[in-house]
Amino acid sequence: MKIKVSIIIFCLHNIFFISCQNETKEIVDKGNFDDILNKESKTCCESSITDINLLDSIAYINLDSNSVLSLSEQFNTMVLIKGGVYYMGSSNKEMALKRELPQHKVKVTSFLMDVHEVTNEQFSEFVQETGYQTVAEKSIDWEVYKKKFKVNAPKPKNEFLSPGSLVFIPPKKISNLVDFSQWWFWVNGANWKHPYGPNSDIKGKEKYPVIHVAYKDAVAYAKWSGKRLPTEAEWELAARGGLKNKNYPWGDVSVNVGQPKCNYWTGNFPTNNTKKDGFVGLAPVMQFPPNGYGLYDVAGNVWEICSDWYGEDYYDSFDLNSVFENPKGPKTWKYSLEPLDPKRVMRGGSFLCNDSYCSSYRVSARMPNSQETGMSHVGFRCVKDL
Repeated sequence: MKIKVSIIIFCLHNIFFISCQNETKEIVDKGNFDDILNKESKTCCESSITDINLLDSIAYINLDSNSVLSLSEQFNTMVLIKGGVYYMGSSNKEMALKRELPQHKVKVTSFLMDVHEVTNEQFSEFVQETGYQTVAEKSIDWEVYKKKFKVNAPKPKNEFLSPGSLVFIPPKKISNLVDFSQWWFWVNGANWKHPYGPNSDIKGKEKYPVIHVAYKDAVAYAKWSGKRLPTEAEWELAARGGLKNKNYPWGDVSVNVGQPKCNYWTGNFPTNNTKKDGFVGLAPVMQFPPNGYGLYDVAGNVWEICSDWYGEDYYDSFDLNSVFENPKGPKTWKYSLEPLDPKRVMRGGSFLCNDSYCSSYRVSARMPNSQETGMSHVGFRCVKDL
């Protein structure tokens, strides 16, 4: 199984620590995985969606007005994000990771953004029309793989090169928070249609965010829909919702205080989720209050893929006395823990975030995401130029 670890080591990129030394379980058929995550019931919105033409789906939402659109009317819509100059990065050095510093001024042009993350229903329409096959649905070509990542090892068994993806499975107990092989597993047959393996499906989860999509899959969908992925600067401007120098989309109040603000890990990560926010695993989109721009789920639920290459020291390249207009990231990726694996930026955190582990529901939090694979807590939303 150590060969297995060497194969997926470049995929285990979205977690915070370096790769584990322990063996990794392989799970081929995890048919009743929803029982493990306390399968959520349907929401009132799941049967009330109406199809809206993309070109006519721009919603200008004034949250101080009595004319805010109902949830069913907001599905598949976009909101106007007014451009301007803002401070990108964290203003709270005690909470921030080095990759979020220093804060720097950027100017972003106005654009449109999806009000929610791309759903299974939307992605299904794309696949049905185009016949597209995601990265997770394709076998790994060993000859291409070993040349690309300079792997000097014998070819593993075919079962380790079969289509699949990385799935979070909560353990009963853990020895530490460093060895993430205790809760992340490569599952053969896991993909966007079968999120926990071949015996699982997405029936009844049409309004859930699509997962197990890689960067290339997100780009393909965006192009088909006449949109694109947001830049990291666009994403943060939108997530802030008009607030200045705040930690979260809702302000500075802790995620643990008051009414649930997003879908995150409540309890002790990763062994016990109290379901305080109403969900144990993924949640349907738009279950929590929107931010000041009318955007839902910019904190928690699923990480959102951006178009930028990830650079661990990218923010150091900015002149703090200047304003940078519409930055699009570094020319290539840089991530010293996995230097050969191309990384894109992902934002927003996921249902696995917890103050004791990552707290990446902060608006400035940024993480490296391999463009070569999907995971069960990664999705995306799109933007559109005016």
